[in-house]
Amino acid sequence: MHPLDIAIVVAYLLMMVAVGWVVAKLAGRNPESYFLAGKSLPWWMIGIAHGSSGLDISGTMWFVMVLFVYGVKGVWLLWVWPLFNVIFRMVYLGTWVRRSNVLTGAEWMYTRFGRSTGTELAYLSMVVYAIVSVVGFLSMAYIGIGKFTASFIPFESLGISAEWLPGNMAPADFFAIVVMLIAGLYCVVGGMYSVVLNDMIQFALIVIAAVIIGVIAMHATTAQDILENVPANWDNLFFGWQLDLDWSNTIPKLNEKLYNPFGQGGDGYSIFGLFVLMLFLKGVLVSMAGPTPNYAIQHVLSTRSPREAALENLMMAIASLAPRFLLIAGIGTLGIVYFGPELREMGTAGKVDFEQILPSVVNRYLPVGAKGLILAGLLAAFMSTFVSTVNSGAAYIVNDIYKRYINPHGTPRRYVILSYLCSIAIIALGIAFGFATKSVHSITEVLVSVIVPAFVIPNVIKWHWWRFNGYGFFAGMVAGTLSALVLLFIGKPEYMSHLGLEPIRLHPVYVTFPIIMFLATIASIGVCLLTKPEDDAVLKSFYRTVRPWGFWKPILEKCQAEEPTIQPNRDFWRDWFNVIVGIIWELAMVAAPIFLVIQQYSRAIIGAAVFAVTSLILKFTWYNHLEPAEKPTEAMEIAPSPVAD
Repeated sequence: MHPLDIAIVVAYLLMMVAVGWVVAKLAGRNPESYFLAGKSLPWWMIGIAHGSSGLDISGTMWFVMVLFVYGVKGVWLLWVWPLFNVIFRMVYLGTWVRRSNVLTGAEWMYTRFGRSTGTELAYLSMVVYAIVSVVGFLSMAYIGIGKFTASFIPFESLGISAEWLPGNMAPADFFAIVVMLIAGLYCVVGGMYSVVLNDMIQFALIVIAAVIIGVIAMHATTAQDILENVPANWDNLFFGWQLDLDWSNTIPKLNEKLYNPFGQGGDGYSIFGLFVLMLFLKGVLVSMAGPTPNYAIQHVLSTRSPREAALENLMMAIASLAPRFLLIAGIGTLGIVYFGPELREMGTAGKVDFEQILPSVVNRYLPVGAKGLILAGLLAAFMSTFVSTVNSGAAYIVNDIYKRYINPHGTPRRYVILSYLCSIAIIALGIAFGFATKSVHSITEVLVSVIVPAFVIPNVIKWHWWRFNGYGFFAGMVAGTLSALVLLFIGKPEYMSHLGLEPIRLHPVYVTFPIIMFLATIASIGVCLLTKPEDDAVLKSFYRTVRPWGFWKPILEKCQAEEPTIQPNRDFWRDWFNVIVGIIWELAMVAAPIFLVIQQYSRAIIGAAVFAVTSLILKFTWYNHLEPAEKPTEAMEIAPSPVAD
């Protein structure tokens, strides 16, 4: 690295620490200030922060690999992590969540189920789920940032011998710990204020980096250069039932990745139409469950009103997609034209390491200064996800465990100090698990195969069926988690060999996800029907405040008996129309910059036109129907908890 690039990166890190200390006083006033920035920030700022929090180095590496291997069709594989869940929050779920006026996702359990033993079980299951997922994501961040940093800074250049490192620590571990400690210092003292301000700076850096690398890619390549290094149909967005890509004339090893079955060195996506359909169905269910109990729900709850919660998700979609995929398209294009020969050599040697595409392209093909800006932007992407995740985890421990069960009448200062300590503990756990695991793939497998599926069914049902209770929610979470763990166990050779059994290769989308969904549904509905429903007072209060659509007719009739003017939520069809339009809107926002960088200008114009038309439609069918800005939002009245008493 050139000294100028190093200076840019160091200046960014020092600026982040300085910002953290500046906002520490604002964050330290009370828990709401620390975890939700006092609900005082404008929606567009929270939306940019929310979108920036979704950008991370590991995810960016994965998206670059997807674009390289699958071409523009890789846009559909983004639904592995359903990026269109923001559309559901933008159209209706963000408004529903914000109307509860609570501090965390677990506290929202009381909004829905009131105060009962079943609610306590649901509440605890959500707290445990949130903390486990937070530590899992931090472990993945530890591995990703370590490998990324080590690829740019030769360890010996620091004047430190690798032999001086304790135990099994590798240079990547050293860099991961250093970066996470710097990010942790910034995060701990500033809380949600640190999260938002870092994300604003990160967004500016990513936009600058994306424009720079996009321009460089378009200047250094031509459309013909790109097409000569990829298979036919690589540049087509649409597809048939079968995947129609053949890398045998350029990088033959890639055909193994494309067409070998899952568990035998391949992705198992050869029947591409079926796979995308399964991803879409999975994504719809995950999206209907609402924001996950991490930084996703914290950003929604940080807004000033339900209207701003909807607008915040609009800004999140724009901030998280357009600049990110301009950056990914630039890196991927340079990788296709200039990094292909090295990938062929890796294939000849027996293993292709796609994680090397991003750092290699940045290292070799960017001019002095631009490299430093892009590195700072990618470090900022890591920090934005990191600080958001830590902040949400600490919120659950302080608000949902300590304040709820141990000291419900503590002073605001005591809660804030405990927030500092919990943030430090969460960071330490993330480092410890990341050091022990050593594999992003292993952690990702657990997150995708266990954490996400366990969350889906009970969280979908809770919005749409009045009869659902806390016992059913708890049973669904437990059944989903246990079934996912069993399926994960039987697919691991190292576990099954101890029992003298052969592992069963189960693709997480084709097989395991439907099985988990089925078992969680049976457990949720079965246990719910075997136990009594929640009190009418709780259900009526929830319905009046949140105003969901779905199977709420018995509760609506009871509310109308007391207040004849209450009307049902008749927005179902309009909301689903807007969801469909919104998904097309997002796809256009992703595809247009990719087509621009690969110099398919007519397709880029079509993508931009689709984006403009769908934006206009949403203006009339969604934006014009948002509730007025001046409408006040009151917290729900819920009976005191016997546990807190």
